[in-house]
Amino acid sequence: MSDGQKRRDVNSISICSYKKPSFGILGAGLTGLTLGYLLAQRGASVELLEKEHECGGLMRSLKEQGFTFDYGGSHIIFSKDKEALDMMTCLLGENKIKNRRNTKVLYKDRYVKYPFENGLSDLPRDENFECLYSFIQNLIAKEKGEVSSPRNLRDWFYCTFGKGIAEKYLLPYNEKIWKHPTERMSLEWVERIPNPPVQDIIRSSLGIGTEGYTHQLVFYYPRTGGIQSLIEALQERIEDRILRGFEVRAIRKENGRWVVSDGLKERVYDRVVSTIPIPELVAVLDTPKEIKDAVSRLKYNSLITVMIGLGRPKVCDLTWLYIPARDVLTHRVSFPSNYSPYVAPEGKSSILAEITCNIGDEIWRMGNEAVIERVVDDLHRLSIINKEEVCFSAVRRLKYAYVISDLEYQENMRVIKDYMQEIGIDLLGRFSEFKYLNMDGCIRNVLNYLARNSNLYQESTYGCI
Repeated sequence: MSDGQKRRDVNSISICSYKKPSFGILGAGLTGLTLGYLLAQRGASVELLEKEHECGGLMRSLKEQGFTFDYGGSHIIFSKDKEALDMMTCLLGENKIKNRRNTKVLYKDRYVKYPFENGLSDLPRDENFECLYSFIQNLIAKEKGEVSSPRNLRDWFYCTFGKGIAEKYLLPYNEKIWKHPTERMSLEWVERIPNPPVQDIIRSSLGIGTEGYTHQLVFYYPRTGGIQSLIEALQERIEDRILRGFEVRAIRKENGRWVVSDGLKERVYDRVVSTIPIPELVAVLDTPKEIKDAVSRLKYNSLITVMIGLGRPKVCDLTWLYIPARDVLTHRVSFPSNYSPYVAPEGKSSILAEITCNIGDEIWRMGNEAVIERVVDDLHRLSIINKEEVCFSAVRRLKYAYVISDLEYQENMRVIKDYMQEIGIDLLGRFSEFKYLNMDGCIRNVLNYLARNSNLYQESTYGCI
């Protein structure tokens, strides 16, 4: 039924006119742009409000001196979810390269195949034995019912992998990246941690090649433009529906509709979907103290990325490298020019170092030049780079990077989600849903949201006249 057409409602016996609801989407990162694009495809009235003058959120790329870096962290395109993967690769069209993962863990002075438990034969013989022995002893103890069900992430590492693998890699690496005690972290996201079958761990210990986390073994990456190319492919399809430079400062309900203000202008919508971080959303709503308190208890990490250009064509053949050592500032180093040769000038290569921290802590307070110097010195000491070959460096800082699922997480999120559902604001996206979502997870949640709310854009809604 088109706008203006009328019909008799058999329930109310009143004349109603067709009304197409308008959607206001807060934030134009991957989630917001995906939702806006798919709603627009379905004929919905939709507008995106983005406080920055550039879309993308965590998926933005720095382009300087011929280098391209994804400064929201190393992003690759992979998924077990075929629909989400197909959407991303189709959006990129010909602008993509297919790669095979070559990832290692730098354990002491050795490069161990990733996942760590699939590379036990790369360890010294006595440590290989220790990992396998404790893994098998733990299996036997579980079969006898001598191992209690894990109550936190630390318990889960011991319960799943045994003492050797847990203490040599999983605990030090996770404590380094999360900056939070693993005994105070929940099991909310453990399904994301590679967990190979028993036979693969035994094979890996014996030196028989195995692959873990296989849905990530092959991945795609934009040929040019970095991961922001995916963002640009979305935004160019709905450019006229994006309002940039609009920082949401107040949201209120008025006459059954949402009024969103930046302090100067107001936009009015029937339905609001927030993809911005929950703390930023609650700050502009008139919410009860209970909700503000629940939000204040949510925990997350911030991120500093150091982008390094090298005056040599290829520094190594790795895709990325995990570094659990506490005396090294970065926890992960990736090699973007190995994803695509077109993200570095000819004859040069690139490295991206990621450092998690918390706003205001010792790491966050370091100046940019000090961070660069420390990272370059660390990588030089580890023989990953020759610091004399560094020809470019830059730093970016992001407040919201990783969601931390602590033991109070589920209860805090229940309170917040119940309230948002009650007032009628929908939450979608990594820091809006406050879930550890990859790109494919963000897209999947958008698709699920559209399926749940198909009546809003596929079927008529009626307002009585």
